[in-house]
Amino acid sequence: MTPQRYQRVLQVLDSRQRDLTVIADQVHKGQNLSAITRTCDAVGIGVVHSVYPEGGYRPHKGTTMGVHKWVSVEVHRNVVEPLQACRAAGMQVIAADLADDAVDYQQIDYSRPTALLMGNEREGVSAAAAPYIDARITIPMLGMVESFNVSVAAAIILAEARRQRLLAGSYSRPAARDALYEKTKFEWLHPVLARYCREKNLPYPALDDEGEVAEKSGWHLAVS
Repeated sequence: MTPQRYQRVLQVLDSRQRDLTVIADQVHKGQNLSAITRTCDAVGIGVVHSVYPEGGYRPHKGTTMGVHKWVSVEVHRNVVEPLQACRAAGMQVIAADLADDAVDYQQIDYSRPTALLMGNEREGVSAAAAPYIDARITIPMLGMVESFNVSVAAAIILAEARRQRLLAGSYSRPAARDALYEKTKFEWLHPVLARYCREKNLPYPALDDEGEVAEKSGWHLAVS
């Protein structure tokens, strides 16, 4: 563990926006969801919700595969489940949609706790999501096509969210040093050991100020 890598992990963790997330509503193409996840990592989102009623979610096998080490993808069987959780957490739900009442995506205040709902490639946002949606947005188009690819649209909207949050100072406020922070830090710094602990149902050992396992030999003796 080099000091540079340890500081980089802390820097990224501190910039994570826990009150900003994306709900991908039945985005079936793996490359699109992986691209969305990559954008989420780039703007400081640590959790993505994927609604996938049939089968399981499989990340795209390509250059975006590695991002799944840094962003948690929570899979749901219906869209209501993550929407209820986001609303309970005090998030506004903003849906990217081509509805008549959709407003320009730049008119939304993304510095507020926000869940961005992206519909699938063919049918858009599920009807079941309607009661939870606070606003619908669209990206103005100047050409003949009606909309961007879902992953491109997500990137455009999230870039605006990042811009607003930078101006609001959201990235300058370090994340709470709570159990989730410590858990994520350990899993990023020591993925192999973290997997071993999960397989053996063992608690993660404490880390020292340099990101190394504190009293490593004693911990190994205790669990052996």
